Amino acid sequence: MAFQAAEQSSFSFPRLRQKQSFPTRPVACHEDPSLVLALGEVPYFAAVALLDAKSLCALDATNRTINAMNRSHIGPWRAFGSAKFEGLELERHGTFDQPEAESQKSRSHNKAARMDWKGRLAMFRKELPLFCEPYHGGEISVAEKPDEVAYFQCRLRTDLLNSQTSSGVYIEVEVFENPDNLSMAVVDFEAGGCSSVTFSPNTGAVIRERKVREAPRKVEGAYVQPLPMVPSGKRFHGLMGLYLQAGRLAFFRRCDPEPTDRKSGPGIWENTGFISDLSWAEGRRLTPCLALRDAGKYRVKITHVDKEPPSMPQQTSGTWNELDWEASSPGTDGNQAD
Repeated sequence: MAFQAAEQSSFSFPRLRQKQSFPTRPVACHEDPSLVLALGEVPYFAAVALLDAKSLCALDATNRTINAMNRSHIGPWRAFGSAKFEGLELERHGTFDQPEAESQKSRSHNKAARMDWKGRLAMFRKELPLFCEPYHGGEISVAEKPDEVAYFQCRLRTDLLNSQTSSGVYIEVEVFENPDNLSMAVVDFEAGGCSSVTFSPNTGAVIRERKVREAPRKVEGAYVQPLPMVPSGKRFHGLMGLYLQAGRLAFFRRCDPEPTDRKSGPGIWENTGFISDLSWAEGRRLTPCLALRDAGKYRVKITHVDKEPPSMPQQTSGTWNELDWEASSPGTDGNQAD
């Protein structure tokens, strides 16, 4: 039976778009100096570091000075956000802990010192689970042309996620409706690379590609099939996700049950295991995206950008099959693997 790995990939990616910078405002940490002295900053910050977000919000509501202290550079909101958004980045916003672009590092300390860290945390929560334009928002409803690509606003910082102690990043989308097939990928184009790793929930395959030449188009790569194909003729509906931890990639899939079988509950989670390292990637940023194969009506929503996958993948070593094809134009398949 012919395997359709090449059909799920070899798409053409447009350049990524930039977002406007996030405004900051000064935070007055000493509105009531006598109260700050009475509390004692060091014991206070050590105590509130143990609180969760709900408890911190309740504490903020009790006193203006405490509210300002909590939002400050050494306050608990900064520590909370740094842990929650480790390894995640928003374009022109940087990582949570680094509010300026790298070209402006010389002034970053001053800007960080006057940052409203609770406001920045709220902004990250809002912006991370969104797509870039033209799919601005958290849900895709239509693709105007075949082979369109929807980029996520978040970036994955591989240098920060490469440590064995990193908890990793998990990104999940739910597919309610699609006219044909769609795939989930990560690409290294931010650093001028030309490579990607793509997961096809329909075929269960993971495809690794590198564009060798633009015209005539030539792509090299390989594929492995750690999961079975969905039943023939069925479109994928359900949840799929990617997990990056300690320099390793894994993909997840949970197929929705058929309408006649929904009384049995949701489908089971499947994962590819840690199927790929990051030796293929250039630079230290990866951009997640969705490849929408056909034009038409979609209903695809980002459901999670956090740290916890449905289960912890195991290291796996499938058999990779080589791909090497040429195509006359982007989106046109060349040689297909059997």
